[in-house]
Amino acid sequence: MGVRQLIFPTAWMNALPLLDSIQFHRAFSLGANVTVLSANTVNNRLIMTGSGIFTPFSATFHHAVKDDPEEGRLLVARVPVLDPMGVDDVAESTSSVPTESAYCHKKSCAASSSPGSSYATFTAFMMHDPFKFVLINETEGNLTVCDGTFCCHLQYKWIAHDERKELYALGAFAGLHTVNGRYALQVCAAVRCAGLEASSCGQEVDEAESKMDFLLEATFQTEYVYPSVLVNRMVLEQPEKLEKAAGGRVAMKHSKLSGGLITACLYGRMYHLDNERPAVE
Repeated sequence: MGVRQLIFPTAWMNALPLLDSIQFHRAFSLGANVTVLSANTVNNRLIMTGSGIFTPFSATFHHAVKDDPEEGRLLVARVPVLDPMGVDDVAESTSSVPTESAYCHKKSCAASSSPGSSYATFTAFMMHDPFKFVLINETEGNLTVCDGTFCCHLQYKWIAHDERKELYALGAFAGLHTVNGRYALQVCAAVRCAGLEASSCGQEVDEAESKMDFLLEATFQTEYVYPSVLVNRMVLEQPEKLEKAAGGRVAMKHSKLSGGLITACLYGRMYHLDNERPAVE
């Protein structure tokens, strides 16, 4: 309920692979079911670029890439007038992945293999946070990775992928981010790694060639979940299907990518935990 058309002038410093300007502003529009007119400043030295007009149904945007001139761009789009009362347009999930997993109720999943996968989890830093990852190595399959009791599930099938050139991983993080701000998160993301080593997963990448059809889902302890699909050279894609179910379960399905996948992400914000301090023993 309330305001559903937002104007957001900003000096947004881009931070791949999860918080590029157009990526997150589009995700916020989808997750909050609002229209966002996002006007970012342009400053290559400070990694500031990317603006757009985002509705729950469409995206008109511009994002400079490497070697583009530092100049502005006028964007024009016809947008719907959203009902100020708001309605929940997201359908109930029909996915076959179980909502509950006994595996994910263990105190920690760090030292175990993820269910549905023969690969052990490992920890690598993404956006300064210690994500639990599992590599996406097969032609198709089902993967699960957990950070504590928060679990991320991926059903996937590669449409184009050369494992000699690109490595991908599925990551999960649940906790308090404390670098350049303090905010509580639950994040589920499939990302292209910067190199062919597991240690490079979570690092910044802005180009990719590999394409997959996928269903990405997790059960969140917050209603504020922002979905995004970002592909080669900073292009956004509209998820084919976005579903929510009782109990916090969110699923994003997509196929027929127009470019190589950089990031597919469900970004959950635990606003009510932002000011919590860790207990002192």
